Amino acid sequence: MAEDGRLGNREFAANLEKRTRKFAVMIIRLSSSLPKTPEGNVLKNQITKSGTSIGANYREANRSRSKADFRNRIKICESEASETQYWLEVIKEAELLSPATLKTSQQECSELLAIFTSIAKGAAK
Repeated sequence: MAEDGRLGNREFAANLEKRTRKFAVMIIRLSSSLPKTPEGNVLKNQITKSGTSIGANYREANRSRSKADFRNRIKICESEASETQYWLEVIKEAELLSPATLKTSQQECSELLAIFTSIAKGAAK
């Protein structure tokens, strides 16, 4: 941690990698509670793919070989977070899970989307 109390880039990256991995597990657990119907299975597949892709792409971004590759991976993270947010909204509106069950996942997804949007804007400079 820097003298001013802010995280350094490496510490921030490590914390965000851990946070996105924790989110992936949260999404896997949430998806396993969806109804075992054809519709539930489609949603389970979609949200599991997008929700777990965020962290995988962020890890790759941190190991990128160029600024352009980093920016591209961050934009993918942003896109996957937005898609995950969409699927959470669909699940909520279809009343497949209770709002209380979805609340934490929706909040974390919104925060991750905001973080990756901010990183993408900073990386574009």
